[in-house]
Formats: sequence, structure tokens, C-alpha cells
Amino acid sequence: MNIRRRISTAALAGVSALGLLALSACSPAGGARTEDGRLRVTASFYPMEFLARQIGGKHVEVTDLTKPGVEPHDLELTPKQTGQLGESGAIVYLKGLQPAVDAAVAQSGNKHVADAAALTSLEKHGTEVDGHHHTTGDNHSHSEAEGGDDPHIWLDPVKYAEVARGVNKTLAKADPHHRADFQKNTDALVKRLDGLDKEFRDGLKKRSSDTFLTTHAAFGYLAERYGLTEEAISGLDPESEPSAHRIRDLHTLAARHHVSTVFFETIANPATAKTLAGDLHLKTDVLDPLEGINGKSRGTDYFGVQRANLAALQKALGSK
Repeated sequence: MNIRRRISTAALAGVSALGLLALSACSPAGGARTEDGRLRVTASFYPMEFLARQIGGKHVEVTDLTKPGVEPHDLELTPKQTGQLGESGAIVYLKGLQPAVDAAVAQSGNKHVADAAALTSLEKHGTEVDGHHHTTGDNHSHSEAEGGDDPHIWLDPVKYAEVARGVNKTLAKADPHHRADFQKNTDALVKRLDGLDKEFRDGLKKRSSDTFLTTHAAFGYLAERYGLTEEAISGLDPESEPSAHRIRDLHTLAARHHVSTVFFETIANPATAKTLAGDLHLKTDVLDPLEGINGKSRGTDYFGVQRANLAALQKALGSK
């Protein structure tokens, strides 16, 4: 986490407290529900919003704190948004991804909170060398130096399904009258995620390479799930700059593992990826970490973008 984020998070804490006091004083009774009786759910960013909408269906009104095109890691909340967390019928977020949201949720006092990070197991990923990012204890990565776990669990359909089941339980507690509908919607979503998992397994089964290069380490869980090796130019922080030593490592492994493509993403600046690709005479393509949907996204929802990611990986890895 960089210094700017530490400062903004500290500043947020003071603003958040004031926002909660001011808004709780003026919010109407029954703020957890809309006028037509739907449960108001606040989601921290797109993958959490998608789960809340899919599971809640017609019984919820979902608000996303992170607007399309905004880098979720750098989100700063307004006092109104902070107060909204306390008034919501439920919160769906992922602790460890957005410091501003973590601080505001902790202050909100909301009893119905689904923390995706607590609903599945987290691991450490970062700037590995030659793929040492598996759970063997030999991963001395950038993320470990920061002491943080990799939050990008939604890119693994299996882990995302685990989170969906936990979100279902939170919504059922917040709105027990619609428990059966939430369960039905969750079962349908999990079935679709199981199908997506099978698409990835089948689609990546026969390939000529296992290694892919990305701008930042967002795809560690996906890589482990399907036996791939993610090599990130930067670490978990999409704004961090790679060291000269890291660039030398990438030059070496790209040749060793017959890497064809350097992936960049739709929200972050692609300059570093394109420079590296130019130096190595490699192609570039998009591998979307799915932190938000915007006009540049290769799909209109989670499933559409994930299938575009699969197609991009198949092309880069020489899948047959």
C-alpha cells in the first residue's frame, strides 16, 4: 500500500465518523428498505454487486460504492456513502481490497455484513519468479513483503461460488421472509459458476505453454485452479512500478517459457505492459481482472468477461 493510500485512509476515518453521525441523525426510519419493501444492499465494488443482484433478485435494491471506470483499490468515500453503509439492510464487501471501505464498514455498526474474504480461504500471491506462487511455502513475493493476502478470489469460479453461498446466508438473515428465493437464486448461480469452471478446465486442458504475463498479480487464484503460472510485472498493487531486477527476470522467463503475450487490463494504465511487450517483441492483449464493468469491457457481466478471459488465455497459451 503506498503512502498516499495510508494518508487518505487515515483522513477517511475522521470524515467517516462525522458522516455517520450526521446522516444517522437525518435518515428516515426504515432506511434499510425501499418504499416498495425491497432490502437495500450496499456492495463495495462490481464482483460484490453482481453477487448481491444475482442472489437478491427482485427483493433487493443494490448500490455499488465503486462507479464504473474507477480503480477500486483507490476508492475514497463521501460522507453520504459512509452513512449509507450504516443505513443499509445488508453490506457485501471484500475486506483487504479497499482500505476506505474497510474503515467505513467497521464504523457502520451494521449487523448484516458479508465479508467475502471470510467466506473462502485466501493465499499470498505477488511477483513470483518462475511460478513459485503455489502453496508450498516457497513464495517470497512482493505481497508477502507487504504482509497481505491476495484478495482477487472472484476470478476463480470455485472460490466465487463459495462466496456466493455466504452472501446468501447474510441476505437470508437480513430478510428471512425471502430466504427460499435467495436460496433458489444462489443454487442457480452456483450451477452457472460450476459450468464456467468446467469451461476453463476443458478449454485450457491442451496447451503449449503454462505461463502468462500480466500487469499486476490479479490472477493467482485462477492460475492455481487451472495449473497455470502467472507472472506479474508488478505485485498486487496495480500502481506499483516494477524494479529493474524484475524486468530482467521477465525477459529471461519470457524466452524460457515461450511466452507470446503480455496482458494488460481495461482500467489500469497499459504503458508498462506495452513497453515490455515491445522490448520482447511480444503481442499484447486484455486479461480483465473484473474489478468493474465499463464501455471497454469485453462482456456485459461477470460471465461474459470471464469467457473473454478464457478465450484470451487459450490464444496466448496455444490451446488446441
